[in-house]
Amino acid sequence: MLIDKAAIRRLIPHAGAMCLLDEVAAWDEQGIRCLTVTHRDPANPLRRAGRLSVVHAVEYGGQAAAVHGALCARRAGQAAPPGYLAAVRDLRWSAAELDVAAPLEVAAQLLLGDAAHCIYDIQIAAADGVIATARITILPQPSPGSEP
Repeated sequence: MLIDKAAIRRLIPHAGAMCLLDEVAAWDEQGIRCLTVTHRDPANPLRRAGRLSVVHAVEYGGQAAAVHGALCARRAGQAAPPGYLAAVRDLRWSAAELDVAAPLEVAAQLLLGDAAHCIYDIQIAAADGVIATARITILPQPSPGSEP
C-alpha cells in the first residue's frame, strides 16, 4: 500500500507545509523509514533567514514516529492517541544545517512503548551519510482540565 503525503496527512495532525514527510518507504512494528524533499523548499515553515538548522531534524524524526504510531494503531484497529514530544536526548549531528541537495531519509526505531507512551531512536540521513540522530520520548496529550 502506497503511503504518500496525502495519506500521511490523514494519519498525523500536522497540516499544510508543517507536514514535513513526503512518503513512507517502509515500516513494520519496530520502525519506519520515510523520505522527503521538504527540507529544500524555500517556504519550509522551519526555515529562518534562508537556513534550515539541523536542530529541526528532531521535528522530522518526531513526525516519522507519529506516522509509525498511527500506522501501528490502525493495524490494531485503533486510533493513535494525540501525543507530544516530551524529551530529546543524545542529539548528535554531523552538519549545522539540513540544507543538502539529496532527499532526506527519516527513520524512527521504536525502543520502548505502547500507544500512549513511547521512546524512539531517530536518524536523519542523506546520500552523504547520517546528518543527525537522537532519542525522543513521546507522551500522551493531557486531556482538557487535567493536571499537567
